[in-house]
Amino acid sequence: MIMRFVIITIIMTACIFKGYAQSNDDDRQVVGVAEFSCKEDSPYTGLVTEKVVEMLTNSKRFRVVDRTSREKITQELELQKSEAFIDSDNLVEQDVAVAAEKMITGEIVKIPVYRMKNGDGTIRGYKASVAFQMKIVDVATGLSTEATSFEGKASDECLSPESAVTMAMMSLQDRMAEYFRINFPITAKLMKIVKEKNGVAEIILVKAGKKHGIKVGDKFNVEVLEILDGEILPTTLGIVTVTALKGEAYSECKVSKKEGKAIYENFNANKQIKCSLIIK
Repeated sequence: MIMRFVIITIIMTACIFKGYAQSNDDDRQVVGVAEFSCKEDSPYTGLVTEKVVEMLTNSKRFRVVDRTSREKITQELELQKSEAFIDSDNLVEQDVAVAAEKMITGEIVKIPVYRMKNGDGTIRGYKASVAFQMKIVDVATGLSTEATSFEGKASDECLSPESAVTMAMMSLQDRMAEYFRINFPITAKLMKIVKEKNGVAEIILVKAGKKHGIKVGDKFNVEVLEILDGEILPTTLGIVTVTALKGEAYSECKVSKKEGKAIYENFNANKQIKCSLIIK
């Protein structure tokens, strides 16, 4: 029994390191999307979930895992204990066993689809609207944000009910993008000081770039983190501005002369530094 436990532990440890090596080039947050529930019996509810997955994916900030099952969080926790996570070859081949850190769940409040008819009673098109509530659940703790309500504008007349529902969802695109931006703040490591003068940092490189949705002109708040009595104490060093994107995962940021000295000194003292994207 003891020997079996030791063997399983060794296998799991080896797989963890192997999995880390294979996924180390993509450190974006893993977000799962569960199938939205609906009190109505509608064949179009899946389109809402699909659109949420699409919006998350298009933001380029996340590794999105489609967890369209009604068991949601419980199943996600069980999945992370399953053979798929122990068998790293299965993980690579099927790409189904990516452990989500956060899960997005939702409930569709209404999703009416209207048939638009001609004078003779024949159908010429469809209109739709959609309203739902959405929340974000931390998989490890089971804690969730408060439910946020979304209600789209009624669609224009479309040729199919599916395209009408999709159009209604598209009217929520900007608001949902803002919701994801606020609820999933981007943090990045300070990787190196690209340019300095007389002990003052002028340009730094942070590990957040194009694939995280970073753009030239974005700003990061730079903090040094200190552990006091088991708690993290952040101290602001300054604000830096993105001036160039480097590859897919990095950005160069300009540092003001006033803040450059503190950033240079803390970085060279091997202090833990965090860069947080400022939400405009």
